[in-house]
Formats: sequence, C-alpha cells, structure tokens
Amino acid sequence: MQKILELKGLKKHYPILGGVLRREVNTVKALDGIDLDIYRGECLGMVGESGCGKTTTGKAIIRLLDPTCGNVYYHGKGQESGDPVDIARTKKSALKRLGIRGKLQMVFQDPTTSLNPRMLAKHIIAEPIKTIERQGGRELEDRIIALLKLVGLTRDHLLRYPHEFSGGQRQRIAVARAIATNPEFIVLDEPTSALDVSVQSQILNLLKSLQETLGLTYLFITHHLLVVKYISDRTAVMYLGKIVEIANTETVFSRPLHPYTHALLSAIPIPDVEHKQRRIVLSGDVPSPVNPPHGCRFHTRCPFNADLCRKQEPPLKEVENGHKVACHRHSEMENLIAKWFATSQ
Repeated sequence: MQKILELKGLKKHYPILGGVLRREVNTVKALDGIDLDIYRGECLGMVGESGCGKTTTGKAIIRLLDPTCGNVYYHGKGQESGDPVDIARTKKSALKRLGIRGKLQMVFQDPTTSLNPRMLAKHIIAEPIKTIERQGGRELEDRIIALLKLVGLTRDHLLRYPHEFSGGQRQRIAVARAIATNPEFIVLDEPTSALDVSVQSQILNLLKSLQETLGLTYLFITHHLLVVKYISDRTAVMYLGKIVEIANTETVFSRPLHPYTHALLSAIPIPDVEHKQRRIVLSGDVPSPVNPPHGCRFHTRCPFNADLCRKQEPPLKEVENGHKVACHRHSEMENLIAKWFATSQ
C-alpha cells in the first residue's frame, strides 16, 4: 500500500509558566513521540481515554497546531515522483502556495460550535473554496448545491443558519465543508459522539460512501470501540501521549497484545442480561502528562507489570505482520490474562 502520511517522532508540548517573570517551569507532554504511517485510501481508527493525545495528533498533522518537534511527511498525488513535503517544518504560507492546505481537512466533534452561527449554510461551505480558488457567482453556487446533494441535503438548505438544522444535518454541513476543497485526507474528530444513535449510523454510512466515491483517507478519532470496529481498516490505541498498539482492526479485536487494549475491549457492553461479562478494571487514575511515569507509562495501572516495566520504556515494535505493540510482556499476555480471570472469579 502507498503511504499518504508518515509521522516521525511527532511531539507537542505545552509550556507551564510560573513565577513573577512567567518563565517556563515545566511542560504538558500532550503528544510525546509518535511514529505512525497512514496509507492512502484507508480509515485509521484512533482510540484511547480522554486526554491521551488523539485530537492533538489530528490537529498537529494538518497544522492547526504547530508541533514542538518531529516530522509529518505528506506524500501527495503531486509529489508521488518526488520528495514528500514535511508539513511540520514547512511554513503555512508555503503550504497554501503548494496547494497542500486544501488537501488536508478536519471535521470537528460538535457541529454546533464548529459552524459559524452568523453564516448561512452556503457561505459556510463556500468559505474554504474561496480561500483556495477564485470562484464565484453561479458556478460557485452550483458547486455548493452539488456538495449538499453529496451529503444528503438539497438546495432548500442553502439559506438556513446552523441553528435551523438538526444535529445530524449540521454534521452533514460540516462534512460538506470539509470535502469542498477536494481533499485527500480528513481528520474525523469524534464526528458522531454528539448525535443520537440512529443519526450516528446515517453519518457513518455517509462517511463510508464518501470515502469510496472520492477516494478519501480518514483518521477517525473516537472513544466508541464498536464504531471503530465498523468503519476502520486499522486501529491505533493511544495512552498518555504514546501509541501502545496498532494493527488491523480485526486483529486488535480478536488478538490484542497490550494489557491496556485488553482493558478497553473488556469494557464494551454486551446486550445480554444472562452473559457474565469479564472485565479488567484498571486501578488508579491516568498519570499526569506533566510528569509521566518512568519506564512503561502504563505500569502504574497495569495488573501485569514487572521490574523491567518500571525501569525501561518498551519501544513500539512489530511483532507480526502489521501488528505493532509497546509491551515488554506481549508474548505471554494471553496466558497472563487467562490466569488473571481464573484467580479473580
């Protein structure tokens, strides 16, 4: 498969200022070294607890946030025969001049706050088009109507404000705005979490349809593991600013190797009152990203931690074809899980 994005050592730290002179006394390590390849045409799901760095990763990729260090190499269709563009190190003005700004888009979690309440739907969708291209008049309006039809709306919705739409319709407007510039890659930051369950399925089906029709690549950020199972080709699990496991979605759900992934999967509710669910309940709270633990970042909550886990940080390494995990005890995890359940009965 052909890569569209390569993340190398990507970090985003926020300074903590203190004292009379407001000097930097520490940093919040929201993203602390991400190595990740995203392939053209796939949907990569990204899951993890709140505050683990999922949204920060998405925003850093498309340069809504400036990374502290690291690289984001973009292999655009125009650069296939040449060198990739390092989005993290290229000036924003140069990204716009090279036409890369329009190729990377984002759909935010809550359309109520991501859409300008003072703008009509047609102006919301037209704004990114006019920023990149010189287009107006009847041609622009026809293009907006075509985009509305593509997301399941009609020309009757052109002259409405965001508050006049339902939640699902607002999210469709946000999707239409994201695809208005003919992007190649879209970050979907929990696009269904603010919607009713029935509307969620409609939006997910819309996103899958658009991916096939327009040849899009997605980074799908969510807390909902079953949504990831439905829409994603691969799944990356994040914990405290690091990726701890990544593999094909089917493999992550059937043969997880990291104890944190096991804990997340065991929390999925099963709609059967007679089924006795076996859960791995993690103790304690997520450590502070200001002072993350030494060694493995998960060892303070892991029921299977050993001396090596407390002393040495495990690298994210490939243990089988396409399956990477950052755990010292991954090879014995299946037996450890079985013994843990046996003794906890």
